Amino acid sequence: MSTASSTESSSTEPAAEEERPEERTGRAPGRFGALVERFAPALGAYAVVKAIGLTVFLVLLEHTGDYLNKQVGRGGGAHAWDVLGTWDGVWYERIAENGYDPQLIPLHGFPLATYYENSAAFFPLYPWLMRLVGAVTGLGPYGSGIVVSVLASLVAAAGIFAIAERLGGFRTGVIAAVVWGLFPGSGVEWAVYSDSLFVALSAWACYCVMTRRWLAAGLLALVAGLNRPTAAALIAAVSIAALVALVRRTDGVARPLTAMLITPWGLLGYVGWVGWRMGDWGGYFKLQRGAWNRYFDFGASTLRTIMDVITGHWDFWQSNPVPDLIAIALLIALPGLVVLLWRVRPPLVLWVYTALTVFTALSSNQIFGNISRYLLPAFPLFIGLAVALRRMRTSSLVGLFAMPAIAAGWYAGYALFELGIP
Repeated sequence: MSTASSTESSSTEPAAEEERPEERTGRAPGRFGALVERFAPALGAYAVVKAIGLTVFLVLLEHTGDYLNKQVGRGGGAHAWDVLGTWDGVWYERIAENGYDPQLIPLHGFPLATYYENSAAFFPLYPWLMRLVGAVTGLGPYGSGIVVSVLASLVAAAGIFAIAERLGGFRTGVIAAVVWGLFPGSGVEWAVYSDSLFVALSAWACYCVMTRRWLAAGLLALVAGLNRPTAAALIAAVSIAALVALVRRTDGVARPLTAMLITPWGLLGYVGWVGWRMGDWGGYFKLQRGAWNRYFDFGASTLRTIMDVITGHWDFWQSNPVPDLIAIALLIALPGLVVLLWRVRPPLVLWVYTALTVFTALSSNQIFGNISRYLLPAFPLFIGLAVALRRMRTSSLVGLFAMPAIAAGWYAGYALFELGIP
């Protein structure tokens, strides 16, 4: 790895060819005005592609009407938009309303399930925020969840923009935010799911590492640990970057050391609390395996499923042909995205975070078609692509992204929620 890739101070200046806000307008804006001018193009472009995709998603739902014949909470509902609160969304709504009651209750007669499903499998930060928004606005759990997700997605898009801007300039940042909004699996960004909140915390934690704000990075990683178990990738990335800074004495001792010490406690605290309430310190992991069939197997199930899908065998656990084929297409594109990222020479924190996120997604037994969603947090993969596209004219970029913006309503929305299980 090059020196530029192994230090967190690399790529911390905008690309030389990019103009600063005051240079584009001929005046120096105030602090708020500068923030608006800096982030508005990226957030506006992101919101446009998301709105187009969501509209197409709802049109497809109304066209088929299949959601009317499906069980509420499993892709069904009284209205098309109810689908956005199904599957995991139902669990988050229940937690926001009723809290937790962690238990391991044996289940008999099912070959792949040994325990009843329990809400303790879902981490608390997102439903906590849902409850807070509900208390302030009077919205119910569904409306509160949508509000939290949409706002978090804008914060996430801003974080992705900020990182990509440092590595490749303003246009790179805008393109990276748009690509994240069009990525397979992005249909959960504006649904009652915790994915947008997690990416928001991850992106800004990585940005804080890149700008040597160690305490902020550590706190964001700690909070992310209360949101999803995959925060382990972010915790490791921030901790390893802090360790490198500590060894090299680039930022003193206290700040990187403190960041290292505080990062894991959100994740460890919640898993420990669940185990304590269940009377079994391994209770969280037993619940994940026994109720949801989720466990780490070094990629054996992923490899086996890939072989089944490409040979047309659809008899494996939770086979969903359309999402499965989308996952195969994504895996074919994955090495190319890694190569493009390598050409950018990102700092160590992004490499570690990306590598561990991809490794976690591919090394666990899970619903194969959800790989598109599990790779959604691997936002650094979009930066290399954005750098490769930044030389294109704006009109050409609009033409390039027009069809994906429309098609995302199908491949990132309808295929995920109605033809699979997100």
